[in-house]
Amino acid sequence: MEITRPRGTRDFLFEEMKKRKEVEKTLKRIFETYGYHEIKTPIFEDLKLFTLKSGEEIIKQIYHFKDKANRDLALRPELTAPVARLYLNEMRKHPKPIKLYYYGSCFRYERPQAGRFRQFWQFGCELMGAESPQAEAEVIALAAHCLRELGLKEYKLHIGHLGILRGILEDAGIKGESQDKIMSLIDKGDLEGLKIHLENIKVDKTTENLLLSIIGMKGGLEVLEDLESMVGGCEPAMESINDLRKLISLLDDFKVEDYNLNLGIARGLDYYTGIVFEIYVPSLGAQKQICGGGTYNLIELFSGEKIQSTGFAFGFDRLVAALKKQKGEIFQFAKVFVAPVSDSTRPSAYRIVQELREAGIPSDVDLSSRKLRKILSYADHLNVEKVILVGERDLKDGKVTIKDMKTGSQKLVEIDKIIEYLKEE
Repeated sequence: MEITRPRGTRDFLFEEMKKRKEVEKTLKRIFETYGYHEIKTPIFEDLKLFTLKSGEEIIKQIYHFKDKANRDLALRPELTAPVARLYLNEMRKHPKPIKLYYYGSCFRYERPQAGRFRQFWQFGCELMGAESPQAEAEVIALAAHCLRELGLKEYKLHIGHLGILRGILEDAGIKGESQDKIMSLIDKGDLEGLKIHLENIKVDKTTENLLLSIIGMKGGLEVLEDLESMVGGCEPAMESINDLRKLISLLDDFKVEDYNLNLGIARGLDYYTGIVFEIYVPSLGAQKQICGGGTYNLIELFSGEKIQSTGFAFGFDRLVAALKKQKGEIFQFAKVFVAPVSDSTRPSAYRIVQELREAGIPSDVDLSSRKLRKILSYADHLNVEKVILVGERDLKDGKVTIKDMKTGSQKLVEIDKIIEYLKEE
């Protein structure tokens, strides 16, 4: 009798494993350069963890079973729910924000096809407890930095905000399951199904036309100008547009330049609350999306505790498939903490930390608008060796103060010599 591998799974031989380990190693180094720490969760979890997150219909799409004690368990279909469970079990008292990353296999019972398997790998991160546009900007910068360092070319970064569509629907009196259904159809790109559903729930033509126009809007800053003229009377949507503008103004500081606004990005689950982004590699065809991320309140769904998370996950298999067409270099990295002394010095701090990261020096930066004393306390908790103090007076002289966290000694260093100084140290 011939024994073969299960349908929808793969064997990886020497060369394939070498490439996968190279990509894994690089991603781990870059994530740790940004101050993230690795966690692991079980491959199987309580079934209700996933039905609470995604509804009972998920049961048809996953591997689930009863164990010998008659408990309902499931092989994990994704990793955001296990991370939320881990936080509730183990990390509630940890200092915020919490930066963590994960890498592991997931399982879905679906028809195998190119780019879609029953066993697949995800590599992603969560930034928990940092409710700010700068946190969202850093997470997007991390995703883009990973792809640059891997040498991936011709990827497309698209950014949107769920609050715009949800605000318009709320303003039209469409809430709850009806709203989630509309968002789900937009997420799937099912335009015909969307039109039928809008007609079935008797949405007025003005709202329907507005929705259909917005989900097709893609481009640069001019998209927001056009959008504001279309939804000017909808306060919730305008608030989300303003949030998106704040993010865009920060992306430049974090050295994220090549992106498109895409107002058609949607999520069908109501715990997604704000910024969303996706990364595509067009050469991969129908399965071109290699990354998805955004801001969400999944922990509140499980426990009632309101803690916002921003994160993303790479579809590791698709990422490797895209890289097979290219040869990217792998860089070595090191680590410091950049501390803006006041709000006025934050833009300079963000630019400095991005320059350090681009130079391969593992660096973190305050994203929570803390006072200096708390920033230093948090940096000490992270066990960093150096803290770069970015103050107004020093900046006027083109300098920063670098503090050695072990000895307490401080040194004034010219901004254009920070990298040289840290590498010598």
